[in-house]
Amino acid sequence: MLTFKNFNIADWFSFYRILAVPLLISLIILDERLIFTWFLLISYLTDTIDGYLARKLNITSARGSQLDSFGDQLTLIMGLIGLFYFETAFIKSNIITITIVLAPYFIQMLIAYYKYGKATAFHTYLAKTSAVLQSIFVILALFFSPNYTLFYMMIAFGLLETIEEIILIFIYDDWVSDVKGLYWALRDKRRLHKKTSK
Repeated sequence: MLTFKNFNIADWFSFYRILAVPLLISLIILDERLIFTWFLLISYLTDTIDGYLARKLNITSARGSQLDSFGDQLTLIMGLIGLFYFETAFIKSNIITITIVLAPYFIQMLIAYYKYGKATAFHTYLAKTSAVLQSIFVILALFFSPNYTLFYMMIAFGLLETIEEIILIFIYDDWVSDVKGLYWALRDKRRLHKKTSK
C-alpha cells in the first residue's frame, strides 16, 4: 500500500503539475490570461526540476517516470487548451497543421495503452527537445503572440518524436522507462535480453 512516505521530492514536483490542472482550468474560465500563463510556466519549470532532482539524487524509478509522464501529458493538454481559448484565431488558421501532429500523438497513446495498459515513459532526447520547444512556444504565444518560426519547429520535432515513440513501442515487448532514443534502444540490454530469452 502506497503512503505519502513512498513518494520522493521529485514525485511531488510531478504531483504539482497534476494538482495544478483544476487551477489552470479555473483561470481559463475566469479569462485570466496572464495569471494562467504564469502558473502554466511554473508547471513547465517543475518538469525540468523533477527530472533533474531524480537524476541528481539518484531517486529515479519506474513509478516516478510514469508519474512524470502523466504530469507532462496533462500540462501539454492544458497548454493547448489555453492556447485554443486565448489565441483562437491562430488555432483556427493553423488547425490542419496542428491536427497532422496531434492525430499521430493520440494514435501513439492508444497503441501504448493497448500494448502496455498505460502511457509510455521513454523520455527520449527527441521527446525532451519537443517538450522544451512546445513549452517555449506556448508561453511566448500567451505572454506576447504566436511566433511562426517556433511553431513550425515545434510541429516538426513533435512529429518526429511521435514517430520515434511508435517505433519504440513496437521494439519493446514490455513497458520500460528512460530510453534515450531509437539508436540506444537497438542496443538496450532490456530489449536484447527479451529477444534472446525467447
